[in-house]
Amino acid sequence: MILMVSGRTDIVGFYMPWFMNRLKEGFVDVRNPYYEHQVSRIYFEDVDLIFFCTKNPIPLLKYIKDIKKPIYLHVTITPYKKDIEPNVPSKVEIIKSVKEISNLIGIENVVVRYDPIFINKNYTIDYHIRAFTKLTKELSGYVKTIFISFLDIYKNVLNHKEVLDYKELTEEDYKKIGLNFSQIAKSNNINVSTCSEEHNLIEYGFVKGECLSKATAYRLTLKTYPKWKARKNVNCNCCNMVDIGTYNTCNHLCKYCYANYSENKIIKNRMKHNVNSSLLIGELDTLDKITVRKK
Repeated sequence: MILMVSGRTDIVGFYMPWFMNRLKEGFVDVRNPYYEHQVSRIYFEDVDLIFFCTKNPIPLLKYIKDIKKPIYLHVTITPYKKDIEPNVPSKVEIIKSVKEISNLIGIENVVVRYDPIFINKNYTIDYHIRAFTKLTKELSGYVKTIFISFLDIYKNVLNHKEVLDYKELTEEDYKKIGLNFSQIAKSNNINVSTCSEEHNLIEYGFVKGECLSKATAYRLTLKTYPKWKARKNVNCNCCNMVDIGTYNTCNHLCKYCYANYSENKIIKNRMKHNVNSSLLIGELDTLDKITVRKK
């Protein structure tokens, strides 16, 4: 089993002590996001690989040597400021921690995401080109791949449409991004990739890849995995993963986030977090049906 920690929230950024408690206890419980009384119980003895996804890898540094499972890490680093990402820490400190973790677990196991790209009067394409140039120079020698994606119109995006003030990208915009990003990345010995994007930019030198490919999973576990069932309706060939996160619990409060749609719910959910609970949010109750998940 591949454990995703997490696509639904930033466990590394906000809940790392809880995760380490679960690792020590040997199991974690996960509520089905659509059927609240269906709970999956996952024993870490059944976990082959932990796939961490975060905007803030700094807390991971404290614990990384205590995690005995193989680790694959995606870190999202964007050029947006506090108007768009109110609670994301300093990008300087984030980049510093990426370098440290790369030295600890290997350059091949750390990937950066420049995700999502959108443009407005402040965040222009030229702004993105300058930011991407600076980022790739900083990361050269520490990561081999940067994934990019473009803004998707989720509920949260619509809620913050006035703040984002996003403009629709034209074919000429995609071309300018594709040509420039490809050249910049190549000059810093980094591949630039997309996963399940309509505009994959391969004609400009991008690599159409997977966030977690079968080849990467096999390299880390010596096992093969099926396609990710959670994304069966998307043109994505990532390996199947089990996400242990909970929606509406990430306090970065990014205005474009797909995993949050209500800041009131985030506040209420975070108040229910108990570092000693088997669940990320709340506690088990008598109505819950617990099923052990093996894969």
